[in-house]
Amino acid sequence: MTSPQTPDTPPSMGVLRARYGERYRWYLLLSVMVGTMASIMSSTIVNVAIPDMSHHFALGQERAQWVSSGFMVAMTVSMLTTPWLLSRYGYRRTYVGTMLLLLAGGIVGGVANLYPLVLLARVAEGLAAGVVQPIPAIIILRAFEPHEQGRASGIFGMGVVLAPAIGPSIGGVLVDLFGWRSIFFMVVPFCLASIWLAYKFVPKTAPGGVAATRGSGLDARGLALGTVGTLCLLNGLVELRGDSPLQAALLLTGALVAFAAFVWWQRRLTASGGAPLMNLALFRYRQFAMGSLVAFIYGTALFGSTYLLPVYMQVGLHLSASHVGTTLLPAGIVLAFTIAGVGRLADKQPTWLLVSIGLALLAVSFALMAVLRLDSPLWLLVMFAIVGRIGLGFILPSLNLGSMRPLAKPLIPQGASAISFVRMLGGAVGVSLCAIILEWRLAAHGDSLTNAVSTPARLAAFDEVFLMLAGLCALAVCAAWQLREKPDEETAQHRG
Repeated sequence: MTSPQTPDTPPSMGVLRARYGERYRWYLLLSVMVGTMASIMSSTIVNVAIPDMSHHFALGQERAQWVSSGFMVAMTVSMLTTPWLLSRYGYRRTYVGTMLLLLAGGIVGGVANLYPLVLLARVAEGLAAGVVQPIPAIIILRAFEPHEQGRASGIFGMGVVLAPAIGPSIGGVLVDLFGWRSIFFMVVPFCLASIWLAYKFVPKTAPGGVAATRGSGLDARGLALGTVGTLCLLNGLVELRGDSPLQAALLLTGALVAFAAFVWWQRRLTASGGAPLMNLALFRYRQFAMGSLVAFIYGTALFGSTYLLPVYMQVGLHLSASHVGTTLLPAGIVLAFTIAGVGRLADKQPTWLLVSIGLALLAVSFALMAVLRLDSPLWLLVMFAIVGRIGLGFILPSLNLGSMRPLAKPLIPQGASAISFVRMLGGAVGVSLCAIILEWRLAAHGDSLTNAVSTPARLAAFDEVFLMLAGLCALAVCAAWQLREKPDEETAQHRG
């Protein structure tokens, strides 16, 4: 029997379930879906406005790219703090806090007249997006029965991708009509709606269903090492494009040292009974370790292409910002419905098979981009993008479930945070990697993005980057095969 609530007792998931009935878990999923839609939209929609923003602030390609990669760095690092924030402040306060930060970032970015303020707003949005993105995976694995988790992931994924699918189309039109500032304001209504839903349906409790406690402090040293490692990695990749190979080598070495120190510190903190930022016991689970490898490569290809495609269509094919969004819209809608269907399959079919099919389709999509020419019909680009989005539809609901189902329940929040961190680290690398290789291949073909006219040589440079992404996805298929589940009794023993 549920004990009555006093003003000092935070409503738990069980109490809210008793209040709203069996449908409560879907209301909860809807609540976090709206906020996640806002965070994902903020991460992708700005790419449509980068050329216009670059012109407004007279930025070079390198500085303009920091609008995307600065967001990625902030989002990647802040994901590691989600388990601690949930444990200390509970679901509701953590979730509402991130939405308020995302809201502030959108408003400041939209009204800023200085590029550093725009960059600061993007970092604030990235911090908020990073904290919120692991939360839905935790809720799906805790609030839903195993036979419902695939369906919940599919429905959640369908809702989440519809916003960024439609967003670039609306954003492209807004950029053409009102300029780049308008795209910052698109997150505002989503943030306001998510805050209202949070106060209605999101519990105040921590992931275990108990009241949030002010227990162990945040692993600040681990967070600092992770931040330094990520910044050194990103800056090192950027410096590879310049004329300072020594500086690039020093930064990349610094990244390796920082990440090695991060792993050492996490092990030491665990051994001394502390609360590490990332519990390395997660990687003793074979499926989680392989899923993390897939997530890294998949993040590199996905976010690299999210940066590359709008640039390719605008400076390679000379399409307007609104045309870019309209061209990608059918693929986004197909992705939404694919996710919903594959989510149901994930409850019945092996997740490793679904992930492998998705990666193969994604590789094919990138490879097909190499056949496009300046006079190719636009519908070919639309069809190739649809193939890739179908592949994403197979991966998105399956990868988290396949990686985290074997985990012991206390490790689920850490698992959701860690796999999101690894995926976003891959994404941050992917954005820089695509920009670096694109500049390198453009120079090799005797072209530059500053030239007003596109040439077959320019398209050849883009083609080589797309083929690199195809190769990465093909490589990830090998790791996806290792997501195959162990026999039931062995898995049960491993959980115990």
